[in-house]
Amino acid sequence: MLTLVIAFIAGGFFGAGLFVSGMTDTTKVQGWLDVFGAWDPTLAFVMGGAMIPMAVAWLIRRRRTMALNGTPLPPPASTKIDSKLILGSVMFGMGWGLVGLCPGPSIAALSYGGTGLYVFVAAMVTGMVVAPVLRARLDRAVPAE
Repeated sequence: MLTLVIAFIAGGFFGAGLFVSGMTDTTKVQGWLDVFGAWDPTLAFVMGGAMIPMAVAWLIRRRRTMALNGTPLPPPASTKIDSKLILGSVMFGMGWGLVGLCPGPSIAALSYGGTGLYVFVAAMVTGMVVAPVLRARLDRAVPAE
């Protein structure tokens, strides 16, 4: 139960931060990505501001094996750069550039986003369900690198 309460509070802060920073505003995000046009650099401060507490969290994580709620922390993620990472990054970037939203902000904007956002979230969830199945089939068909 404590884990759910912590997750709810953390998710609330995350969603509020996305809203306040403008990350749920598709025009602001697309303005950030329009480097050679009407570039809006304000999201650079949002990203920079997010990196500072994350760097602190990574430093703390190095010294801990258990979370504050007593559950074991998962092992650090792989740093291997492979075709899966590159393909996922390209697909994420294309979606972010075309729509102006990524998964977190799209969920945060659900309460006021309208039909287009609902279609995007439905497509995103479908992709999240289909991708592992497709990946497993591709891994069986084509040997690993």
